[in-house]
Amino acid sequence: MYSEVTQEVICSLEECLLDDWQLDDFASHIGYSKFHLSRIFKQETGLTISEYIRKRRLAVAAMYLLYSDESILQIAFELRFQSQEAFTRSFKELYKMPPGKYRKSMRILQGTEEKNMTDLTTIKGWILSGSHPTSYEMKADGQVFHTGKKSGLLSSKTDVGEDKFGTMMQSFSAENWVGKRIKVSCFLKTDEVVKCGVWCRVDNNTGDVIQFDNMDNRPIQGTTDWNFYSIVLDVPKESASIHFGILLTGTGKVWADGFKFEEVDLSVTSTNMLGQENLPLEPINLGFDEG
Repeated sequence: MYSEVTQEVICSLEECLLDDWQLDDFASHIGYSKFHLSRIFKQETGLTISEYIRKRRLAVAAMYLLYSDESILQIAFELRFQSQEAFTRSFKELYKMPPGKYRKSMRILQGTEEKNMTDLTTIKGWILSGSHPTSYEMKADGQVFHTGKKSGLLSSKTDVGEDKFGTMMQSFSAENWVGKRIKVSCFLKTDEVVKCGVWCRVDNNTGDVIQFDNMDNRPIQGTTDWNFYSIVLDVPKESASIHFGILLTGTGKVWADGFKFEEVDLSVTSTNMLGQENLPLEPINLGFDEG
């Protein structure tokens, strides 16, 4: 529990988060020195006041990217960054991907998913969602399966373009998995799919995405027999919910069977896309001799 002083600072910051907030003015208003306020705030929150403001503004930026059509430049200036480049640099440092990529990736499995949820539920526990859920269907298939007696089938009903997708998904509380590294796995079989894969997302209690992978860097395409696929994510202490499923982009059919969640140790590499920089281990071509 924060002290009354720190709570007052936080309340003041939240009320004028996008304004030109000055610590000197606030300190004199409540009768404390700037140094004393800064020391207490850092001691209790682990952040300096400027770090807190920066992180909260970037969280607002993430919300704007998901739920508005404002340009990245507009968002940068609204949040009091000096340039789009400075905003992009700060955003990437916190969210591990540039704002444009974040908007595209997260809208697929958060914004669009939530706004286009359908009541069509033909398999217990599973929900049909996506950008155009009415162009897809899901059902239990008793003719094609890998284990047990049935599989889940997600298929396109119409000739949808490659910019549209459907997902067969579930959501559940993260309570039993907090602090653990989890592996979600299943078997998939495909028929003439444009692109598909397993996806999983971990959110905190304010709906921010903190872990995410949709196999976009290793998609399944075409027709394939049953294969085993997995995603490995951490469930940090601030996690509130876990969402997962099968993503089908464009046309085709994908069968899923044998979903499993299990705890793994840290020797199992995470597939979290929000933490991947994909950078080389060493600089190359420093003399510009290679073409």
